[in-house]
Amino acid sequence: MSRQPFARKRNSLPAMLAPLVAVAAMLAPGVGAATDASTYPSKPINLIVAYAAGGGSDMVVRLLTPFIEKELGNNARIVVSNKPGAGGAIGFSELARSAPDGYTIGLINTPNVLTIPIERKTTFTWRSFDLLGNIVDDPGNFSVHADSPIKSLQELARQAKATPGKISVGTTGTGSDDHLAMLLFQKIANVQMIHVPYKGASEVRTAAQGQQIDVAAVNIGEAQQFAKAGTPLRHLGVMSAGRNLLAPDVPTFKEQGYDINLVSLRGLAAPKGLPADIRGRLVAATEKAIANPEFQKKATQAFAPVRYLAPDRYEAELKESDEQFQKLWKDMPWGEK
Repeated sequence: MSRQPFARKRNSLPAMLAPLVAVAAMLAPGVGAATDASTYPSKPINLIVAYAAGGGSDMVVRLLTPFIEKELGNNARIVVSNKPGAGGAIGFSELARSAPDGYTIGLINTPNVLTIPIERKTTFTWRSFDLLGNIVDDPGNFSVHADSPIKSLQELARQAKATPGKISVGTTGTGSDDHLAMLLFQKIANVQMIHVPYKGASEVRTAAQGQQIDVAAVNIGEAQQFAKAGTPLRHLGVMSAGRNLLAPDVPTFKEQGYDINLVSLRGLAAPKGLPADIRGRLVAATEKAIANPEFQKKATQAFAPVRYLAPDRYEAELKESDEQFQKLWKDMPWGEK
């Protein structure tokens, strides 16, 4: 009996499996056009900003994206998508759960990205992201309407003591640097004020302009932007170790007897698990875009205090700050009752 027909059937098995192997290879992580750095990006990139349009976070992203597009090449297009609410948690959550394919990136802000998971259960922590580079380091600040009788932090403290629970402070949300600054000021000055959280600095600006709040707790870069655009503001103090170059005439909190030093880092990140080649492209494009003299000029004109941090240094700063806020939470919980 001949065994040849059986041999032919057995030899045909690799041929039958070959198409399946090819398809599996195309779908495997890190392989194929979807993660090919040479053709990336082949479609628009969505960039999530966790705060309302018109604020400092939104502004710096919109200034920077054309320069990142240029560095990425391949006719790259970045679409900014504002997802405000819950102090940034809505936008951070959406970023964390997005596919790590390089087509969704976002801006993360400290301390919010650190403090929100400490305060309540979330679907993200700062470790949920692949860091691409920090852009801005913006110190905190208290401002009042130009018509306000309050002209210094000491006067603010006196007014708050005279009218307990009456002075309202607008912030960018529970657990934000603005909110923590208010709580620290209350503790040091031994006063009680009203917290009014908003979805972003642009909303705080609107409330201050309409004199719906007594104090606008916004970062100094944002406050300077708003003042330049015509919002009648008086800055009471900046929360940095020394006077800020963006507002050299504004005294520090420490100068006025309130040792508060709080800043907001704003940097780019992506969902955890980016293919290494795509991450490399994005990191390099971010660094070169921030270093571009034209971007630096635009950022200075917009009062955005640029401070680039490469991913490793950025990670180290986030880790250190996270440890500090974990300790602060034990001494001074900031969750709303």
